[in-house]
Amino acid sequence: MSGSRGRRRGRAARRGVLVVAASVVVAVGTVTGMIKALDDERGANAARPDASGATLLVPLPDVPSTTASTKASSSASASAKPRKSAVPSPTKTGRKRSAAVSPNLYRHPESQVLDWVRDHPDDPRTEVIESRIADQPAAVWFADFTPSTITSRVRAVTSGAAAQGRVPVVVPYAIPDRDCGGASEGGASDFDAYDGWIDNFAAGLGSREVVVILEPDSIAQADCLSEAQRADRFEALARAGRVLKAADPKARVYYDAGHSDWNPAAQQAALLKQAGAASAASSDGVFSNVSNFHATSAEIAYDRQVLDALGGPADLGAVIDTSRNGNGAPADGQWCDPAGRKIGRAPTLNTGEARIDGYLWVKLPGESDGCKGAAGTFTASYAYDLAR
Repeated sequence: MSGSRGRRRGRAARRGVLVVAASVVVAVGTVTGMIKALDDERGANAARPDASGATLLVPLPDVPSTTASTKASSSASASAKPRKSAVPSPTKTGRKRSAAVSPNLYRHPESQVLDWVRDHPDDPRTEVIESRIADQPAAVWFADFTPSTITSRVRAVTSGAAAQGRVPVVVPYAIPDRDCGGASEGGASDFDAYDGWIDNFAAGLGSREVVVILEPDSIAQADCLSEAQRADRFEALARAGRVLKAADPKARVYYDAGHSDWNPAAQQAALLKQAGAASAASSDGVFSNVSNFHATSAEIAYDRQVLDALGGPADLGAVIDTSRNGNGAPADGQWCDPAGRKIGRAPTLNTGEARIDGYLWVKLPGESDGCKGAAGTFTASYAYDLAR
């Protein structure tokens, strides 16, 4: 799938400099850094990447996790076979150690990175990419508007996770006016259609625990809409949360909080409240940093500020995308495959941090934002740079 790149305006933008800070997706049809579950020639029950053209605790230090994840990816096939001579070989002192894989989170069995690893057993980068990226669980994106098959495709993911006794992370991404006409434009044609799609999505959740990252960019980016359009969107998001949680009482639904260098916490909380994020009937809290690079410590502090301003039940929490934030965000605000970034903390639902429910890999490391490779495609050289 070709993902959409959400445009985030940071503090520099508010000083008059427009900063496009990488967001969730990168080109229409492919959501960067995640897998998208689509139906294809395997039938509606197969979930696979789309090849069509989508605190006050002291925070732990931000260090690159020694492991990596399979972010079930949604996009075209891996790039051309790399030449071994062009890349330094990993050291011979032994396999690069990876952090323990989460015993709780689900790794979808198909993704671009897994395809690349299988196709390149002799590439000198394979060991590092496999142990630090392909071994880890990641989010599954549903970014195509296909109401007739969405239930079976969601069920394929949730039932696969249930068979392993693990928790899947799923991303509904079909809100009308998605990405405000940007690179990831698409989604449902109107809110009646979206409501029906969400109903069908919810029908595939099952009855076990599942983490839902509801519509990245839909709230933080809502300033591109008119007041009436925002009201319609927020009403649809509040309804979506209620429907998802009613269908599966064990579902944990999180709403878009942007990231620590986008909207101020109080402003973001006010928007979130309008979208139903403060209600226990529709929400378990917020998510931040999706497909971005901001340090975990900054996101922990920001998310706690958002939650404090949001109000609502005391058990509302936050999840943070740590897939590429091991070195924090670049000082110049670059969002498109910026150099010098590293993978972040391994995915887990046990953070040890108050009000922080999980560190997740919502975007798969190695899937390009569009600079090191075609948007949404797995680029081995980029993955290797992030993982080594």
